Amino acid sequence: KSPLSCSPSPMRGPLLAAAGGAMGGAGGPLARTIRAKLTAALEPTHLEVRDDSPRHGGPPGAETHFGVLVVSGHFAGLPLLQRHRLVHEALRAELAGPLHALQVITRTPEQWQSDPHASPPPPCLGGSKREQRHR
Repeated sequence: KSPLSCSPSPMRGPLLAAAGGAMGGAGGPLARTIRAKLTAALEPTHLEVRDDSPRHGGPPGAETHFGVLVVSGHFAGLPLLQRHRLVHEALRAELAGPLHALQVITRTPEQWQSDPHASPPPPCLGGSKREQRHR
């Protein structure tokens, strides 16, 4: 696969007993910041942070496109829009700066327990400065 490949890589992983548990690879500095801020703000029972930046044609090491899967009791009784607002509020500084795109999946622990799968990310539609866009 080329570094510009847009093939889906679904977020999957074991259900964590507590937010303090291991949450997969550390990733780069922005990935670590995202993980830390979401953990502090939402106390997730399961958290996955996926760096999709290589699929979007940025320079090597760029951290600009992410997907997060957050399972938290804080989402109980909240509509999807309000859940996403909580995630965006926790990452306000990053969304104003280095973070260009964020795919958000939110679940309550009960929802995650009944279906511990996340949909794959949407296909990349291009947008790299290195690609020639045709209309």
